[in-house]
Amino acid sequence: MSAVLHTGLAELVTCTGEGPDPVERLGVLPDAALVVREGVVDWIGPVAEAPVADERVDHGGRSMIPAFVDSHSHLVFAGDRSAEFTARMAGIPYDGGGIATTMTATRAATEDELRALLAARVAELRGQGSDLVEIKTGYGLDVATETRAARLAAEVTDEVTFLGAHVVPPEYRDHRADYVELVTGPMLDAVAPYARWIDVFCEPNSPYSFTGEESREVLEAGRRAGLGLRVHGNQLGPGPGVRLAVELGAASVDHCTFLDDADVDALAGGDTIATLLPGVEFSTRSPYPDARRLLDAGVRVALATDCNPGTCYSSSMPLMIALAVREMGMHPAEALCAATATAADSLHRTDAGRIRVGDPARLTVLDAPSWEHLAYRPGVPLSRPVTGADSPWPSSQRSA
Repeated sequence: MSAVLHTGLAELVTCTGEGPDPVERLGVLPDAALVVREGVVDWIGPVAEAPVADERVDHGGRSMIPAFVDSHSHLVFAGDRSAEFTARMAGIPYDGGGIATTMTATRAATEDELRALLAARVAELRGQGSDLVEIKTGYGLDVATETRAARLAAEVTDEVTFLGAHVVPPEYRDHRADYVELVTGPMLDAVAPYARWIDVFCEPNSPYSFTGEESREVLEAGRRAGLGLRVHGNQLGPGPGVRLAVELGAASVDHCTFLDDADVDALAGGDTIATLLPGVEFSTRSPYPDARRLLDAGVRVALATDCNPGTCYSSSMPLMIALAVREMGMHPAEALCAATATAADSLHRTDAGRIRVGDPARLTVLDAPSWEHLAYRPGVPLSRPVTGADSPWPSSQRSA
């Protein structure tokens, strides 16, 4: 089996540290090296003690970090909603209604068209240093299209989430109970073989999404079908989503924009991770979640893109890190851990988000000497994936 030695690292960020200090939790190793054998991290240590390998890549004094984990995305869709963004920048608020526009385009698209669109989006996010990605359905809202979306997503990731309860489609607006029955019955039965999770847009502040009781019904049906639980909660205003997620033991509750003290206390006392999606607030001109408040209360916080056509058409995890630091009160080290290790934990994955011997080599190299440049240089394409024996940067050196 061939082995590749990676050297020339100003620092190796493992995200395996412990303690109260966020920088310590990054587990930074200066002047380190690592060996990758057949796609698995085989050795980590000081460069002076590096073993002989079949090939060597010198990264030229750059920083290596775990590949980003994007634990919330909506990548299976067709159509364009750029006009919505323009309207929001002119002051029109977001209320969830535009999802029906994407639904119409997605239903009309062919399978080959959707597969090509999905492949391009996955390539885009991975080209920026992300590796593991969660992908939700939710733009079909009928049995056939939701099943197709889940099947296509399963071709590119193990982390597929059934989101038939995204919004109530127009044809069911006067028969909401019938749509909940469809989601929890025939649609769930058809999609579950391709999915690992179920999600619901629990948002009483929108006429298109789901109440607390409707959300409970959806989540409990998903759990009976063997799916893990995720929740869209408290995005547009106060509501029951966060406490429902904690009560039912959901792995993650996402958005968490409008929280009261009881919501924060519930999160602090449970195992549910709060996944924040700052790209949404950037793209909708909404208030940012208060990450500092959550972290100071002992809540575990993850970051994700929520890449979708309506409220955040960005696949850039580095942008989410920069926004979390600038707008949500996170220390840069907290934001990096939130985008890697904690995001992986929100997916119950132990094989991603950290760099450890024996784990898959999910690695990203920064064209910078320190992880701090991620937030320090927003908008600059610093992060690239490491694949096999290749270096992502032309100035790096590879030798046998």
